[in-house]
Amino acid sequence: MQNDLSSGKPSSVLWRFCLPLFASMLFQQMYSIADSLIAGGLIGEDALAAVGNSYEITFIYLAFAFGANIGCSVIVSRLFGAGRHEQMKTAVYTSILLVIVMCVFLMSMGFIGNSVLLQLIRTPKDIFADSRNYLLIYTASLPFMFFYNLSTGIFSGIGDSRTPFLFLAISSTANVILDYVFVKFLHLGVPGIAWATLICQGISCILSMTVVFHTLQRIKCEHKPALFSAPLLKQILAIAIPSIFQQSFISVGNIILQRIINAFGTAVMAGYSASIKLNNLMVSSFTTLGNGISNYTSQNIGAQKPERIPEGHRVGIHLEWLLCLPFLLLYLVFGKYLLLPFMENPTGEAIRTGIMFLRIVSPFYFVAEIKLVSDGVLRGSNHLKEFMIATFTDLILRVVLSFALSKTNLGANGIWCSWPIGWTVGTILSYFFYKSTVKKLMSSPQKE
Repeated sequence: MQNDLSSGKPSSVLWRFCLPLFASMLFQQMYSIADSLIAGGLIGEDALAAVGNSYEITFIYLAFAFGANIGCSVIVSRLFGAGRHEQMKTAVYTSILLVIVMCVFLMSMGFIGNSVLLQLIRTPKDIFADSRNYLLIYTASLPFMFFYNLSTGIFSGIGDSRTPFLFLAISSTANVILDYVFVKFLHLGVPGIAWATLICQGISCILSMTVVFHTLQRIKCEHKPALFSAPLLKQILAIAIPSIFQQSFISVGNIILQRIINAFGTAVMAGYSASIKLNNLMVSSFTTLGNGISNYTSQNIGAQKPERIPEGHRVGIHLEWLLCLPFLLLYLVFGKYLLLPFMENPTGEAIRTGIMFLRIVSPFYFVAEIKLVSDGVLRGSNHLKEFMIATFTDLILRVVLSFALSKTNLGANGIWCSWPIGWTVGTILSYFFYKSTVKKLMSSPQKE
C-alpha cells in the first residue's frame, strides 16, 4: 500500500509512517538480542562474548546493506513523489543488480578473510573458534539480509512502512523460537544461533521481495520500464556510496573500539556486549526514524513542497523524544536486571561494566536523536557531504577519546565517556547543516 508523504498534515503523515518503522526496528533488534540472550543464558559468558565480538565485523556487511537501502529509497521516494513511475521501477531494477554485485564481493571477502578480520580485533583464543563459525554462517546469509533491506527501502520509498513490519514480525518471532530449539534441544551452540538467523532472514527476504514485485505490477506505466539505467545507477550510488563509507567508517571505528575493549579481558567484553545490545536498540530506533524523515524529505522535494520539511523535522524530534523517555528510565533504574538475562553466570565485573556503560551513555540519547533526525533531512535532500562531516567528526572523537581516556585512571569507563562527547559535537554540526539546508531549499526549491 503506497502512501503520498507530500500531502496531509505532516504530524499525522509522519506518525502513521514512522510508527511501523519503529516497530519493525524493534523486531529486527530481536534477532540480535535473542542471539545474545540465548548465547549468554544457555551456553555461557564466552559464547556471549563470541557473538558480540563478531558483531563488529558483521556491521561492515550492514553498512553496505544500509547504503543500498538508503540509495534506492531516496531515489524511489523522489521519483514517486514526482509521479515518474516508469523511472521509479527502473530505479528498483537497477538497485537489484547493484545488490547482486555487492553480495558477490562481500561474500568473497567474508569467506576468504574471516580469520584475518578476527585477528585484527585481537579476538581471544578461547572464543576465536566460536566467533569464526558464527561469522562464516552469517556471511552465507548475506543475500537474504541484503534483499530484505532493499525491499524495506523500496516500500519506504513509496510510503509503505506496514508491509515490511508484518514480514519482519513473523520472521523475528520465528528466530527466537529457532534460537532456543537449536541451542537447548539440538545442542548446536553458537553456530546454531547463526543458522537460526540465516533461516529467518531467508523467510523475511523471500516474502518481502515477492510482495515488492507484486506491488510494482499494480503501479501502472505508459511504457515498459527499462531493467537498467546508468544515469539512475549514478544517482543511487551518489547517495549509497557516501552512506556506505559513513557506515563502514563507523564499523571500522567500532572495530578499533572493540580492540581497545578486548584488552580489558573477557568479563569487560561480556558486559559491553550485553549493554551495547540495549544501547543499539535505542540508536537503531533513532536511525530508523531518521530514515523515515529521509523518505518524507525526498518525496516532498520530488513534489516541490520543501516548505513541509521543517515541520517534519520538528515532528520527528518530538516522536523520538516520546519513544526515548521510557527506555531511558528503564536503563537507568532497571539496567542491572535488563543485563542479567544475557548472562548465565554473570561475574561482578561484567555486570558493573554493563551498568556503568548505560549510566554514562543513556542520558545523552536526547542529544543523539536530534542529530539523527537532522541527518535524515540531509540524506533525503542529497546533502551527503554535510551529513558525512558531522558523522565522521562524532566517530573520530569517540575513537580518539576512547584510546586516550582508557589509559587514565578511568580505565574502561573512559571508553564509555567518549560516547556523549562525540554525540554532542556531532549533533551541533548536524543541526547547523540542517538549518542551512532548509534555508537553501526554501529559497530555490527547483534546484534541489
